[in-house]
Amino acid sequence: MKKYTSFVLLLFTFLASAQNLRLEDIMKGNEFIGHQPDNHRWSIDGQTVLFDWNPNNEIGNSTYFWNASLKTPQKVTTSNPIYDLDFMATQKDYDVVYYTNQGVLYSYTKSTKKIKKVIQLADRINSVERSTNADVIFFQQNRNVYQFNTKDFSIVQLTNFKSGKENKVSKEEDSFLKNQQAALFQFVRDEEASSKWYEEKSKNKKEKFPKEIYYDKSSLEQIKPSPDGKFVTFRISDYPNQPSTNVENFITADGFTRQEKARAKVSISNFSKHKFGIFNIEKDTTYYVSFSNLSGIKEAPKYYQEYDNLKDKSDYETAIVMMSPVYSPDGKNAVLEMRSQDNKHRWIVQLDLVSGKITELDHQHDEAWIGGPGIPGYSFSSGTLGFIDNSTFYFQSEATGFSHLYIYSLKTKKKEPLTKGNWEVRAVKLSNDKNSFYITTTTTHPGNRSFYKLDIASKKMTGILTNDGNYEVELSPDEKTLLVRYSYKNKPWELYVGANKPNSDLKQITFSTTPEFKKYNWKTPEVITFKANDGTNVYARLYQPKAENKNKAAVIFVHGAGYLQNAHNYWSTYHRECMFHNMLTDLGYTVLDIDYRASDGYGRDFRTGIYRHMGGKDLSDQLDGKKYLVQNLGIDANRVGIYGGSYGGFITLMALLTEPGEFKAGAALRSVTDWAHYNHGYTSNILNFPETDPEAYKKSSPIYFANNLQDKLLMLHGMVDDNVQFQDIVRLTQRFIELGKKDWDLGVFPVEAHGFTETYSWVDEYRRILNLFNENLLHK
Repeated sequence: MKKYTSFVLLLFTFLASAQNLRLEDIMKGNEFIGHQPDNHRWSIDGQTVLFDWNPNNEIGNSTYFWNASLKTPQKVTTSNPIYDLDFMATQKDYDVVYYTNQGVLYSYTKSTKKIKKVIQLADRINSVERSTNADVIFFQQNRNVYQFNTKDFSIVQLTNFKSGKENKVSKEEDSFLKNQQAALFQFVRDEEASSKWYEEKSKNKKEKFPKEIYYDKSSLEQIKPSPDGKFVTFRISDYPNQPSTNVENFITADGFTRQEKARAKVSISNFSKHKFGIFNIEKDTTYYVSFSNLSGIKEAPKYYQEYDNLKDKSDYETAIVMMSPVYSPDGKNAVLEMRSQDNKHRWIVQLDLVSGKITELDHQHDEAWIGGPGIPGYSFSSGTLGFIDNSTFYFQSEATGFSHLYIYSLKTKKKEPLTKGNWEVRAVKLSNDKNSFYITTTTTHPGNRSFYKLDIASKKMTGILTNDGNYEVELSPDEKTLLVRYSYKNKPWELYVGANKPNSDLKQITFSTTPEFKKYNWKTPEVITFKANDGTNVYARLYQPKAENKNKAAVIFVHGAGYLQNAHNYWSTYHRECMFHNMLTDLGYTVLDIDYRASDGYGRDFRTGIYRHMGGKDLSDQLDGKKYLVQNLGIDANRVGIYGGSYGGFITLMALLTEPGEFKAGAALRSVTDWAHYNHGYTSNILNFPETDPEAYKKSSPIYFANNLQDKLLMLHGMVDDNVQFQDIVRLTQRFIELGKKDWDLGVFPVEAHGFTETYSWVDEYRRILNLFNENLLHK
């Protein structure tokens, strides 16, 4: 066996050298590929583009700019400042815009290109918002809202939030001696009368100041003034005191270990309590909104019926999290969205600020979990929601099973779909004239991100950029020019500019890839589909070797994050893995990278296909992918390996522990071994809560199947991982030891967290993976 292994490694060295691919190079990531531009945007005048970039491989990114007068992009410096659109997204109709920088309020005049420092105080200023009055802006300081008149420079404090409890002065109790003194002595009576007279006079002269709003030890959040300055809405939140987890750092500068606190673990006791308040400025009163009559809020989830201790629960009312209101252009209409903490409801309501009453407008319910593009997938996130005019707003919904764009008329109380089909709307931007939307969609292929203009009245979609790949488009302020970040399957991200018209010719303005990267002839993986055992079409990337190199062995790669897409037509966030797959095909391997059930991009049913059973359909999709390789590409069924990181590591463990004998070898990187020990937001969406749905956790956690290990398993984990924590892999390791299992190895990386940062760690990790496959898949 040793002699054979030496031959394989010698062969690998020869082929890798011939193809000019080395682990030591490709595991450098962007240092080898070239740092690609990111965060692209326009300057205020629309003549210059800005973006973050690192073409010289410095420690971090810097801001660069480019315009038509430049041959190549230039770095922004203090001597050539360029002002971008980040702080004026809601101020494009104004010549003078206001923003904050390091807690100081500034103004910028677009016509003169002049900057002015407006207010600088010791306490930081933040959260600038425009009023319906062009001369008035609102800002926040020390968690209070201020109104600033830009003409006369008057500043008025609108709210008076205070932490702690209100100190209520109790009325002095009468006593025998006090009453006796007043009855006997005129002096005492005169003193009391004088005191009351001065107190009343002082009250009459005192300037009106907002009444205090105390929030005790709670968190004060989502503070937002209405555009007319008459109301301020806010959220008061109480979070449970859940035990945090600890991450131990072993490699430190002083030689002592250092412990850092990290996230809590998933639990129904993580539910938080929230109150949504309205402060009426004119009336100086505060009141709170009731949401107890929302549709479905008191309906227990269906899975409760499977548990004797839950099925007769009659007092159920799910906790909710509400976001700040979104206002119509005239400020007279307000809508807000909220999501239930049992993950199964999303509501959009109209808010009457005067009365504090709500009117339910739309209710989205999913017995699995609410999510999808443009829809809040976690309790504290917000979705697509905005106004077209003073009585019509737009939002996204998965009502048809795919996320589409809808409008709702507050006049007619009717909603109307603007898009439809078995594809998704991925991004939405309203045009300047508010007659159209610019939308990014998956109309041409689930693995494409195409750019269209959608006419609201006719619902006609006009394709602007629709070739294969991903177009991330930022429109110039006048909407005449497109700033595009584009990539293809084997072509990393670059920036382009072009006219805003169908099939526009795009001019490339960044050239990021290195000479070393360009030397290799990178393969274009084919995006294929195969049928799952339940008839579902499953998409995958297929990397095939040259016919003369094919060795009848295959590797299945399982991407991480669960709800993520990787079988697409653009450059992958898994770029190291993609380059590694090129290396594997040079060695004769066939590689299949599957968008298994719950991957992003394929609609609601695909997204929720693993509800209450991780390692169910997402694992059977891997087995069906293997079957495709065997039946269609001549792969030997006994020479297939599997690997992946994070969720991909979890699936690798489930494959080896619940389907023993299917895969000859597997490498599980930074993998979840027990979902009851993972974080709350992600896990509770899919498996509910360990206290209420323990069976879902048990059948989804590899640690319960440790006794089934019989194939070769390599586990790799960073010791300072604050996401999937090191404790997770240690617990499974202990199970293997207690069960007397032998065919496993554990490699640890003392300085690495969930996402590795050091090239030497990446090289060590993937050398181990490569050796695992060479030693277990290449012999007959």
